[in-house]
Amino acid sequence: MARSTDGRTAADDRQLVADVLAGDPAAERRLYDANVDRVYRLAYRLTGDPDLAQEFTQESFIRAFDRLETFRGDAKLSTWLNAVATSVIFNGLRKVKRFRQREVDLDLATQRASDRAEAEPDLKERLHGAIDDLPKGYRAVFLMHDVEGFTHEEIGRSLGIRPGTSKAQLSRARAKLRQSLAAFAGGITG
Repeated sequence: MARSTDGRTAADDRQLVADVLAGDPAAERRLYDANVDRVYRLAYRLTGDPDLAQEFTQESFIRAFDRLETFRGDAKLSTWLNAVATSVIFNGLRKVKRFRQREVDLDLATQRASDRAEAEPDLKERLHGAIDDLPKGYRAVFLMHDVEGFTHEEIGRSLGIRPGTSKAQLSRARAKLRQSLAAFAGGITG
C-alpha cells in the first residue's frame, strides 16, 4: 500500500477520519498535529503575514473539522486539507484586500509606492515581491509545487483544476518570475 511522505496510508487517513467523526478527541489532536505545520506554511507563503497565516490556519482547521464528513478518501487527507486551506486563505485574502482598500489613504499609498521605486531591494525581497505579484492561481501552483513539493495531480485535486492546467500555470509563473527578476540579475533569464 502506498504511503504518503509522512508515512500514512490512505487506510490510515480513513481510520483517523472515522475516529474523529466518532468523537475521539485524541484522534482530533493527531489530525491537527500531523497537518498544522503544512497548513501554516501554505498560509504564510500565500499571505506573507504571520498573523494572517495563523488566523487562516485556525480557520482552515475549524472548517475542516466542520466538513470532515465530506472527506471521501479519494485523495490523501493532506491534499483534502490543503484544498480546504487554500479556499479559506483565498477567501480571507479577498476580505482583507477589500478592508485594506477602504482603509488606506491614497496619498500615503502613493508615497509608499514612490519610496519603493527609489530603493533597490535585495534579491530576497525582489523574489518575495515577484511571487506576491503573480496572479493568485499561478502563485498557488508555484508555491504548492516548487516550495511545498506537491505533485501536479495533488495540486489539481486541491485547486479543482486538471494536472495539465497546473503544469501550464507553473510554467507561466516561472516565466513571469524570470521576467520580473531579469533586471535584478543583469538581464540573465536563462
